[in-house]
Amino acid sequence: MRKYCAWLGLLTVGAAVLLAGCWDRRELNDLAIAVGMGLDRQGGQTQVTVQIVNPGEVASKKDGGGYSPPVTTLKVAESTTIEALRKLTVVAPRKVYMSHLRILVIGEGLARQGILKVMDGISRNHELRSDFYIVVAKGTTAGQVMKILTPIDKIPANKMFSTLEMSDKLWAATVSMQLDKFISDLSNPTKDTVLTGIVITGNGKSGQSKKNMSRISPYVNLAYSGVALFKEDKLVDWLNEEEAKGYNYIMGNVNNSAGHIACPGGGTAALDITRSESKVKGKVARGQPSIHIDLFVEQNIGEVRCEVDLMKEANIQALEEIAEEKLTQMMKAAIRKAKKNKADIFGFGEKIEDADPKSWRKLKKDWDDYFSRLDVSIQVNAKFRRMGTTSNSLLDREE
Repeated sequence: MRKYCAWLGLLTVGAAVLLAGCWDRRELNDLAIAVGMGLDRQGGQTQVTVQIVNPGEVASKKDGGGYSPPVTTLKVAESTTIEALRKLTVVAPRKVYMSHLRILVIGEGLARQGILKVMDGISRNHELRSDFYIVVAKGTTAGQVMKILTPIDKIPANKMFSTLEMSDKLWAATVSMQLDKFISDLSNPTKDTVLTGIVITGNGKSGQSKKNMSRISPYVNLAYSGVALFKEDKLVDWLNEEEAKGYNYIMGNVNNSAGHIACPGGGTAALDITRSESKVKGKVARGQPSIHIDLFVEQNIGEVRCEVDLMKEANIQALEEIAEEKLTQMMKAAIRKAKKNKADIFGFGEKIEDADPKSWRKLKKDWDDYFSRLDVSIQVNAKFRRMGTTSNSLLDREE
């Protein structure tokens, strides 16, 4: 009898565990999967635009799919983000499910007014994971970006996610910022942050049609351009491509990239950067803070459009010095733009605090002013590792 009761007890507990695991289940047919979201300011309200997947169109193997586009966009405006997401039920027959979000686009207008309040609602949403990227719609609204249908990848949000990830790895003029890091920067009183900008190229209205996906050369496309510089929670300026690369070199974010330098005798040589390592150190002397940056870069010769003998060590050394100077100027340009806006996007204040906590307690209340006139020294060591599959330029063979 005792054995029977024990088995009965185990079965009861097991059934309770299994049933408890299903209490909050959600049927797929009851959900609208959101992969992209845009935030804009509309009057005194927040406008939320969501990009929802049409599963039947995405899975279709027929050329061109059916009559519907692969995604649908829905938008509403409310006083708060969570209200807007719930209000979507007046236009969506299913509950909008946010756990598969790939990209969050913030309109430039909203970014310039301040995004702290809307990001509070995003960070508290228990459905959202933190592995999506955040970008700024440059010169347009997030709602317009959400409407563009893109070639290659049927789902525009996936295209934006993958493009940013690839550009970040291979070009180094963008910044792939995810939610946790962005919230950490916004809540840090001494460090400011950046976000990559996204632009609409071509005629925006043509990008809302399926015809845009079926052309060899699309009417409209989405491209990343510039990096938004934030002071506290407001967008105040843009870093151009060279400044953005300078920022990434300082932050140690560059694994691969490419660029070019001028050859000593005229012409250019293209460089393939394969590795970089940055060390930033702070110092306080006689009450004045300073920063020293050490950058080490490994690179290969990618293309030669000048007459230079790469078999001579002196020529290689000359090219390395030119590369070092160009990298130095790129980093200085990024620092100048940040100083102009008194926005410490590099976290130099944190380096000063690490080096001299006692002095930092005196400096931090006026850090904006100290940062704007901060002495920053840069030392670059650029080394060539490979010359490519040919030793000298093909221009020499023409002779």
